[in-house]
Amino acid sequence: MDGDDVDMAAAEANESVPELDDMKKRLKEMEDEAAALLEMQAKVEKEMGSVQDPSASAATSQANREEVDSRSVFVGNVDYSCTPEEVQQHFQACGTINRVTIRSDKYGQPKGYAYVEFLEPEAVQEALLLNESELHGRQLKVTVKRTNLPGMKQFRARRPNPYMGFPPRGAPMPPYLFSPYGYGKVLRYRMPMRYSPYG
Repeated sequence: MDGDDVDMAAAEANESVPELDDMKKRLKEMEDEAAALLEMQAKVEKEMGSVQDPSASAATSQANREEVDSRSVFVGNVDYSCTPEEVQQHFQACGTINRVTIRSDKYGQPKGYAYVEFLEPEAVQEALLLNESELHGRQLKVTVKRTNLPGMKQFRARRPNPYMGFPPRGAPMPPYLFSPYGYGKVLRYRMPMRYSPYG
């Protein structure tokens, strides 16, 4: 009997070895496939120019934007019927133009200003000399393009609405009220903040 047990254990070991080899072979194929996928992903990221660190990507894009803006000018008071080709012809003498952008609203109507991007930064100084020149009978305003900083929106204070009733809580009240009869003492009177003679 002991010999039968040994023979059965050997038979089971012989049967499990091919299964184990199949599992090892599949594991090796999966590892090779994962390595190929990682290599393809790295290749695509290299072609797309993406960077793993988002803060580094934002810094490089901001630096790139500043570099492009240093080669660009803002052109204001552009005629609404003007085309990018006409703007390009107007600024052709300044240098090689990379791009002309005429901004439009959500309905597709031009906003009346454009951006001209040059290939070399020296062309910006030449373009500034065309300030107050005429195109389509309108005097152009040419300035250096500024770089927008994300999150740095200029603050505009709200003006009080005269039709809303009470003035704002911190509004200064006149410290002196004069006698309605035109003579007598000057009364010093300060109204409480929650009651207002204006409302």
